[in-house]
Amino acid sequence: MRTTLIRRSVLSASAVSLALLATACGSDKTDTKADAKPSEASSSAPAAAKGKTAAELEALLLTQADAPKDSVVKAPTAAQLAALTATTDKADCKPLVQAASMAPQGTSTGVARTQVGGTSGKAADPGASEADKLKAGLEMLTGATGTAVTLTSYDGKGAEEAFAGFKKAGTACAGGYTMTQDGETVKVNKVTPGDAVTAGDEAVSLIADFGDAEAPMAAQLVMVRKGNTLATFSVQNLGGKPALPKDVIDAQAKKLG
Repeated sequence: MRTTLIRRSVLSASAVSLALLATACGSDKTDTKADAKPSEASSSAPAAAKGKTAAELEALLLTQADAPKDSVVKAPTAAQLAALTATTDKADCKPLVQAASMAPQGTSTGVARTQVGGTSGKAADPGASEADKLKAGLEMLTGATGTAVTLTSYDGKGAEEAFAGFKKAGTACAGGYTMTQDGETVKVNKVTPGDAVTAGDEAVSLIADFGDAEAPMAAQLVMVRKGNTLATFSVQNLGGKPALPKDVIDAQAKKLG
């Protein structure tokens, strides 16, 4: 029961994207990195800056042509988005829940979303036995990473304020919290700093641990700010802590300018 609950938890936006892997399997994985140019110092958005509309953000979303090799990009359906609404027992942790469920932080002027499914490992040779093909396929699925990407934009200093709120929540919620999604409650055991990210004007990564002895699972929540636009990444796989999808983050950050 606990395993089922966890796998339907707050990070279902990422889990859904794992279904995209069916069309990605069969190719060898190649390390393809986008030529992003991150900045170490935070750059403030002009106070009078106008936020982008949903249509403008859609044009900046990562597409199949931009994605790393062996990745599949697909927008979430309306039904998927309707099931992603989540709440938490701690108000301070709301930014984390919003990031995980592809919801905009604060009051945004527009939002755009997509999903990226990436394979891990190598498909079996065409001449391999059915058992070996099945084993290789399961290994690829278990290690595969699903990334939900959400772009939001803000007027004035809104993006900086939303970024600061998300970062603050990572500290305030270090001891964990509970969340309810689609009628089920999941406990996040702890929140810790994630892998280092250098992209945009400022970036931060957090690890949300919501597994147990039966099913160790965690997710990386990454936020990148570029001017008055935020790119939020909710990253999960079925094998525990997911590896940071640097290629995906760099490719999306590059499109933001």
